[in-house]
Amino acid sequence: PLTCFSVPHVSAVLPEKCYISNKAHNKESTRNEQCSLTFSEFDIPQVDTPPTLESILSELEEEEEPFLLEDTCMLNTDNIDAHSCDTSSLASSDSGDPAHLKRKKKTMDVNTTVHGSVLRHSLLKGISAQIVSAADKVDAGLPTAITVSGVIVVGTSHGLALVFDTNQALRLCLGTKTTGAEFGAVSALTINHDCSRLLCGFAKGQITMWDLANGKLLRTITDAHPPGTAILHVKFTDDPTLAVCNDSGGSVFELAFRRVMGMRSCDSRCLFSGSKGEVCCIEPLRAPSDFRDHPITHYSLLAMASLTKILVIGLKPSLKVWMTFPYSKSDPSSVPQLAWQFVPVQKIVNPILAFCKGDTVHFLLVKKEESGTIHVIKQRQLQISCDIISLSWINSRTLVLVDSHEKLQVLDRPSQEVLEIMDLEQVQLVYNSRHFKSLATGGNVSQALALVGEKACYQSVSSYAGQIIYLGTKSAHIMTLRTWRERIDCLLKQENFVEALSLAWSFHEGTAKAVVGMFGDPVKRKGVVGDKMVEILFQFTEHALRKCPEQGKIQVMEQHFHDVIPVLVDYCLLLQRLDLLFNQLYARLVENVVAKGVFLELLESYIVADRLGHLTTPIMRDLLAHYHGNGMMDSLERCIVHLDVTSLDIQQVSLVCWDNQLYDAMIYVFNSGMNDYITPLEVTVKLKMNVFFLLFEFSFWTDEEVVMGNKVLVYISCCLAGRAYPLGDIPEDLVVQVKNQVFEFLIRLHSVDSSEEEAVFPFIRTLLHFDTREFLNVLAMTFEDFKNDKQALEYQQRIVDILLQVMVDNPDFTPSQVGGLFTFLARQLAKPDNTLFVNRKLFDQVLEFLCSPVDDSRHTERQQVLLELLHVGSVVHFDEQRLLTLAEKAKFYQICEFLYEKKHLYDRIIDCYLRDPLRKGEIFSYIHNLLSMPGYSPEEKQTVREKSLQRIQVWTCMTISQKVFTYFFLLTHKDPNITEKYHHSEATAFLLEKKGDVHGAFTVLLEVEMNELNMLKELTMKVLNSMSSFISLPAIIQRILQDPVYGRGKLSEIQGLILGMLDTFNYEQTLLETTTSLLNHDLHWSLAHLHAAVTRGLHPRQDHCNICLQQYKRRQDSAEEIIVFSCGHLYHFQCLQQKGCGWGVSEQQQQWSCYKCSSSQGGRAMPTTELKRGRSTSLAQVFVETTLDLQQEQSWDQLRCLYRGPSRLSILSELSHCHGHEKTGPLITAQPGTENFQLKLAPPPMVEE
Repeated sequence: PLTCFSVPHVSAVLPEKCYISNKAHNKESTRNEQCSLTFSEFDIPQVDTPPTLESILSELEEEEEPFLLEDTCMLNTDNIDAHSCDTSSLASSDSGDPAHLKRKKKTMDVNTTVHGSVLRHSLLKGISAQIVSAADKVDAGLPTAITVSGVIVVGTSHGLALVFDTNQALRLCLGTKTTGAEFGAVSALTINHDCSRLLCGFAKGQITMWDLANGKLLRTITDAHPPGTAILHVKFTDDPTLAVCNDSGGSVFELAFRRVMGMRSCDSRCLFSGSKGEVCCIEPLRAPSDFRDHPITHYSLLAMASLTKILVIGLKPSLKVWMTFPYSKSDPSSVPQLAWQFVPVQKIVNPILAFCKGDTVHFLLVKKEESGTIHVIKQRQLQISCDIISLSWINSRTLVLVDSHEKLQVLDRPSQEVLEIMDLEQVQLVYNSRHFKSLATGGNVSQALALVGEKACYQSVSSYAGQIIYLGTKSAHIMTLRTWRERIDCLLKQENFVEALSLAWSFHEGTAKAVVGMFGDPVKRKGVVGDKMVEILFQFTEHALRKCPEQGKIQVMEQHFHDVIPVLVDYCLLLQRLDLLFNQLYARLVENVVAKGVFLELLESYIVADRLGHLTTPIMRDLLAHYHGNGMMDSLERCIVHLDVTSLDIQQVSLVCWDNQLYDAMIYVFNSGMNDYITPLEVTVKLKMNVFFLLFEFSFWTDEEVVMGNKVLVYISCCLAGRAYPLGDIPEDLVVQVKNQVFEFLIRLHSVDSSEEEAVFPFIRTLLHFDTREFLNVLAMTFEDFKNDKQALEYQQRIVDILLQVMVDNPDFTPSQVGGLFTFLARQLAKPDNTLFVNRKLFDQVLEFLCSPVDDSRHTERQQVLLELLHVGSVVHFDEQRLLTLAEKAKFYQICEFLYEKKHLYDRIIDCYLRDPLRKGEIFSYIHNLLSMPGYSPEEKQTVREKSLQRIQVWTCMTISQKVFTYFFLLTHKDPNITEKYHHSEATAFLLEKKGDVHGAFTVLLEVEMNELNMLKELTMKVLNSMSSFISLPAIIQRILQDPVYGRGKLSEIQGLILGMLDTFNYEQTLLETTTSLLNHDLHWSLAHLHAAVTRGLHPRQDHCNICLQQYKRRQDSAEEIIVFSCGHLYHFQCLQQKGCGWGVSEQQQQWSCYKCSSSQGGRAMPTTELKRGRSTSLAQVFVETTLDLQQEQSWDQLRCLYRGPSRLSILSELSHCHGHEKTGPLITAQPGTENFQLKLAPPPMVEE
């Protein structure tokens, strides 16, 4: 069978069974004439004067536009209507298969508004009306297939093909109802690239070719594929003489059309046999007119999708398989999908094949190499959470999918983002299940293909030039991408201004998806979109003013504008159109008082974020008035310090700042507007200086004075550091000048216009009184930058001298403040490059303060300062012995260590470490370094060793580590007696090892490990025993075996444990089975005897009543009732009633008790509950006792008498209680030997080997 092919290199994948080419001659006598059915016969409405595009555009918005077979990407955007209409189809069906009428559809999802409405969904009203008319009035049949390529062709279930032009006018009706009865329904349609030929495939396997110019039947092909199979697909290739078809047997055939000597023929050859796996979808690569010369078109590529894989083959120049790709695991009912598209990749246009089966879309890039081979490259796949039944490209970046719930999804391939979701439920798609099942030919298809066909709708979807048509049972719908203006206008019509602006900005920045009708040049694009956004901003403003409630709560009106104005400001800033914001939009908002206030207040956030730095003069004037009038002075100050000073009215702003104590704003205006950095200091410090020196009560400063003082300190720090206050930097050319001006201000002897009572250096004095520590910290940070600046060093010495003059021996300053000064001086003197000079007396005062044992505050800081002084050589100024005494009293152990080390008293340093709680753990490192490092004499090391041995008892209370073992080794001369004395086993083993006694060290460690191992074993057994009460034993064993310790041949270590657990498990299983068996036996025996006792007949002992002693039948004609009890006593009804032996709510529900038996028990007959209920009886006991009446209890007593003794389960239960010696007497006294009987209820003991 392979000899019919002339291509040897594909023989491995060719079908086993091939059909030799057959020539099907046309039968012109019956089928080459134009369809004899006229429009009047079908009663299809004529369209004599098709509507023009201008007339469509002039219609109302509710009217639908005509179908235009053009590339929507190339359309003039000015001629596109921006509106779409809803669909109006009724019911979905599979082309003749009623099973699809029962499908349940989900409710519609809410579309996202991020991308707006991407697709324009239009109902083709003209085509839809004529389809319905043809089906209803002339029995043309339901629509089954559709294709589009310059014209629209709709196939019907009665074998007709209706051809419509671009104006939706019916131009041709191909075929007859007689043909339909012979061939069946139209199952597949295809049009060639020049729209001159139409191929129709039928449900019974025939294929016809029609001339679309005149409607003539050119060919009828009946033997191109095996008989008895329906045509699922028929496709033209780019070669008008070559087509491919796919039948319900899963085979694919090539159709080659020939015309020789005026005779038309068709040669077919099998490309793929269904015996290799049914193919259910084929798609040839058809290039658009722009890419007809693409080198890939010479190969006539064909993609085929079987139930298990994808194949890409080339039909030219010879048959060859270029690629196979197996599916991943998916639902067997998923429908394979194929779609080709030419896509620009790295500036080179190549075809991409998109295919899917289930929820994953794969992309294959196909390109021709220079060597002439076809190279297939797998691209990034797309995962979707739905079952795809239709896959189409609408442009090179956008795909349109339909899932099994008839939800249409628009996806952007590069970003894999869902742009829009639309419900197609009203479209009511036509499904091709009947053809996949081949019902017209007897249904001879595989179950797998029939299952796939349940969701197949291949012939209901056709795409052409950026448009996709969907066929419904009574309508046709077209989907096209909206232009960018249409998408914006759709949102504007819904009054979604915020979404419209967001979408427009994405167009402006070039980040939008599925864009149609946009300029490629970024400058032109931004210009056009910017103008559109300005138009939207005006509309939004007018809409906000129009929709503002005229009456009601002011909060509602404010919230209304709070939702609008930030959007206006944001987009004006993004577009850099402040003129639009401040001149045009603000002019409209001013008309509403609430809108004006909200606008001015919202400007604060933009100004503080430095997004808005310049305001026009009218806006600034209104801003000052509004904030001042509403008491929003803090907000006003935050705005001023962030605004460009050139936009401020300095005089007006200064007055507002002085009047409202806006110190930050005042400083900013003086600094930035007038380059004056001293006037703010003079004014602020002078204002508070008078208060300070008049009151002398510095602890009662107001909150405003504290805030102002803190601002002054920060301002001084910024000026001395070259930073602007409160934000930014001082211009570089003014940094030195500003720093010198501030120093000159601080060291002034008197203020301007000072009084005679004013003390010297008032500014420094005031700042020291305000916060000594913070002011000294400001000076310390400033002095860090003084290195080679001679003038700055002079200022530094001058300020230090003034500080000493003002604070030392001054009762106005507390000891704590003076101590802060001394700490500050000590840090300055401790610097390596220190240039300050102080006298000896001052050093003594500093020493006395730093080493004061009375003051515990900042202990670590004072010790560190003094240590820094000692390290830089300042110790020459102190008496060392006096310093040591002071350090010991102040617990400055680091100072003591420094002095001891200088005197080589290393043994005393050990005490310093032991006394210092912060460095106690470092003693071992110190001893180790001293004893092991060179530079120390043997006498010094011996002294340290002896001192360490004296304090060995202190060490034993500390954490032992490897270093400690080393110290013991060095200190004890390899003698482990000390460590044994204090029970340090690890240290003992370490020292024994150092002595060479490895066996002794091992013995010590082994003993420790054995003790720990025994403890661990006991703990493990305890845990496992506790677990066995709650967790099944197999689970415990499995967990043990999964442990990595026992996963490699160490099961012998836990052999005893596992065997014991298995014995316990077997014992408990046997115990459970035995107990269950006993319980079931006793229960069955009891129920059986009880049933026999209560159902047997009653035999009276006498024939007379036991109350009246008369015969039970006193009169022959009487109908007197008698009552017989199970005890054999007989009574008349009236006799028992007179004795009161019955009770109950009615005669029908009355219950009786035997009078004689009750009398013998010592009382009258009464309910059991009254006889047995006592004071000690619980409610639960009462409930149990009332479940049996007296007669039933008598039967139960007889039953118990029959069974001599309690049940075996009660014996087991009683023995289990007696096991704990809680009961003394035997359970059954009548049976000998039971006193010593005990049941073993515990698991057997474990025996260790």
